[in-house]
Amino acid sequence: LFHRDSKHPKYCIELSAQPVGLIRVHKVLVVGSTQDSLHGFTHKGKKLWTVQMPAAILTMNLLEQHSRGLQAVMTGLANGEVRIYRDKALLNVIHTPDAVTSLCFGRYGREDNTLIMTTRGGGLIIKILKRTAVFVEGGSEVGPPPAQAMKLNVPRKTRLYVDQTLREREAGTAMHRAFQTDLYLLRLRAARAYLQALESSLSPMSATAREPLKLHAVVQGLGPTFKLTLHLQNTSTARPVLGLLVCCLYNEALYSLPRAFFKVPLLVPGLNYPLETFVESLSNKGISDIIKVGATLVPCGR
Repeated sequence: LFHRDSKHPKYCIELSAQPVGLIRVHKVLVVGSTQDSLHGFTHKGKKLWTVQMPAAILTMNLLEQHSRGLQAVMTGLANGEVRIYRDKALLNVIHTPDAVTSLCFGRYGREDNTLIMTTRGGGLIIKILKRTAVFVEGGSEVGPPPAQAMKLNVPRKTRLYVDQTLREREAGTAMHRAFQTDLYLLRLRAARAYLQALESSLSPMSATAREPLKLHAVVQGLGPTFKLTLHLQNTSTARPVLGLLVCCLYNEALYSLPRAFFKVPLLVPGLNYPLETFVESLSNKGISDIIKVGATLVPCGR
């Protein structure tokens, strides 16, 4: 930007791509670039906003409606659209049968507000703006939402926050070591619990590849008679299981099971097989105990 009677520029606007057009709207310089974007700058070269276009910008011009004091920027795009912007707000979109290469808005004959466009194929399009037309900034606005520009009400830093920050900065290594120690202890306890479940046969999954089974039990009822349902599933991918026996081990002084032994049919991989029996509590004092369920494979023919 040059001052009058000056040979050296006072302000400079740097763009990341070649400019397509330059329009002055009030105190804002609107520049279109070959990166399909529209930029707004102050007279000192400070960038105010950027709007991304859906296609390449072919031409730009000023739309000035004196009766309403409106000044806006018109951009002709390669996809056959003419977009009208006031600052970064989209006011209107005009669709044309061909890409517009030049724009002119002003008086034509007796009409004060006329838009004349020439297309790439040599066509001429004339549109007259209605006297009652009002441009409204609406939902077709391009760019980030207005809420993004709102400042957050960030609370002030308290003395406790500052002390905690200093403590973390000074004792960061020790805090990290304590965290790693707690993490190792957690992994160790999980491994011990898993080993204990395998040794006591409390895991619902079989630990051997010879018996690829999954078993879980469901107890229904409020007592003294309960319904015990055992769900068996063959977790193998292709091999069926044949000759499986399931038995329930329990304290006969506390419980009574009319059926504690099951001879399981052929288990097809992936299907769920329910086995049902009833459990009657014999204790009047509310004493309970564990009922263990065991499964074993018996070779065919025995």
